[in-house]
Amino acid sequence: MSTVKINQQELFPIGLGTWHMGEDPAKKGQELEALKTGIEHGAVVLDTAEMYGDGGSELLVGEALQSFNRKDLFLISKVYPWNASKKQLPVSLDNSLKRLGTDYLDLYLLHWTGNVPIEETIEALEEAKKAGKIKAWGVSNFDVKDLEKMYQKENSQNCQVNQVLYNLGERGIEFDLLPFMQEKQLPLIAYAPMAEGDQLGGQLTSNAKLKEIAQNHQATVFQMLLAWSIRKGQTLAIPQSSNPEHVIENIEAAQIQLTDEEMKQLDKEFPKPTSKQILSII
Repeated sequence: MSTVKINQQELFPIGLGTWHMGEDPAKKGQELEALKTGIEHGAVVLDTAEMYGDGGSELLVGEALQSFNRKDLFLISKVYPWNASKKQLPVSLDNSLKRLGTDYLDLYLLHWTGNVPIEETIEALEEAKKAGKIKAWGVSNFDVKDLEKMYQKENSQNCQVNQVLYNLGERGIEFDLLPFMQEKQLPLIAYAPMAEGDQLGGQLTSNAKLKEIAQNHQATVFQMLLAWSIRKGQTLAIPQSSNPEHVIENIEAAQIQLTDEEMKQLDKEFPKPTSKQILSII
């Protein structure tokens, strides 16, 4: 099983996504159990954002963290683009830290590009790092042109990751974005790595070849999708699940090794892009 290096730290390649969590009080108990189960079974990365549940996700993660040693975990949150100014970013960051019940983040991401100049956001992130409130920063939903613009700015080399949509059915980034990131040695955090819950997810889970390969590994189709997403050792996948049993299955997917022949078969079923694709966002 490979690990992913982010900010000089080797991390288990499957983390815990929290989008849509912390929104419904009736689901809180199960969601807490799912997060705690994930941590207990080896997931050290928890990914959240001030956007998720209007802060509700951060509150949920903060409650889950109380049962564990904070230093053993890798905590990620994200700032809205309109809060990414020198004046507002420190306010958003403090609010996130308060909801999470911690005094620092391991990684703080700009959630997507906005109207605040990227050089101002970088300056604010660097100040937060100097203050000890974040250990590192990165970006999310940045395409090649966004990264090229960022890399023209001072301290841009300190960007640690780019988090984008990536799964077997959404391979557009492989044409230009992923090669560019690899050239810059910029790790990928893949959100929605199983594409569940939408039409594409249905197309993936009903695919006969994918089912056959899963059966060969005595695994679920969802586990195969996760195994595929982290296959090269340069990607951290952050699937979201409120079901503790599914969380365990997700973590176990890190043990699955696809053969070269299986990779070729999946490439045939879900071809690599042959031209520039618009960056997919959900």
